[in-house]
Amino acid sequence: MKRKFAPFSFDNLEMAAHKIIFVSQEISPYLSETEFASWGRALPQSIQQRKYEVRTFMPDFGLINERRNQLHEVIRLSGMNIPIGDNDHPLVVKVASMQPSRIQVYFIDNDDYFQKSADDEDAFGTNRADNDERLIFFTRGTVETARKLRWEPEVMQLSGWMSSLVPLYVKRLFADGPSFGDTKLVYTVLAGDRRPAPFQPEFFDKLKAEGVADADIEVMKSLPMDSKTLDKIAIIYADAVAFQGAEVDAELAEFCNQRNIPFVHLDGDGDHADRYDELYKSLMSK
Repeated sequence: MKRKFAPFSFDNLEMAAHKIIFVSQEISPYLSETEFASWGRALPQSIQQRKYEVRTFMPDFGLINERRNQLHEVIRLSGMNIPIGDNDHPLVVKVASMQPSRIQVYFIDNDDYFQKSADDEDAFGTNRADNDERLIFFTRGTVETARKLRWEPEVMQLSGWMSSLVPLYVKRLFADGPSFGDTKLVYTVLAGDRRPAPFQPEFFDKLKAEGVADADIEVMKSLPMDSKTLDKIAIIYADAVAFQGAEVDAELAEFCNQRNIPFVHLDGDGDHADRYDELYKSLMSK
């Protein structure tokens, strides 16, 4: 007896969900309930409801209560040593499930860089002298972990100064591999985000040791070393920028124009998921 098959119809197929990685400096409830932490939780959840597959990354800052938030180490993702300067720093990756969405949150950790210090002036240790190395470690750890997941995101959404080097790494150090070849990068400038003090020139030597090309080093060295340097580095390698808050930073907006980087201004309450969804889809269609 011959089997009977239903006629094929594209109407019976559900389009595959787009994949997106959020790299956020703060997500509630893991850090205190600030405006940005609440947004760092709300946007991924709203985007997931729009038929995206979502993963999120953040540093495992020392103020995070790991027991209450049920963080546990992912052995298969941990164990890599990340050399910075003369020392190797072991990468520890932990994971928790954001409720009620059950989005996976990956925490990048290292005892040298992310344990709480009595001298910290905020949850992020923005005043620390080794913030250049903490930034490099978090960036390398995030990108390497995302690569190990074999997940190949179509979009990476970045926010906070701790995410500012991700566009450089994705576009320059990892562009040839399969993981990020077509990934679009959106960098959000958060109004009122406290930035670290300007880094010392040795920062660029450390980036060169990471494998960043001399041409890119020279471009970054040409920037004024001030509180907006990291934002500008992110903008150079991003595909689009979002300014979130009551006002657009005029200097950074002009920098976007000089670099021909499209940007949007997102003001008012809410997570702006509709606007971000529109921005992501416009980038993916190119």
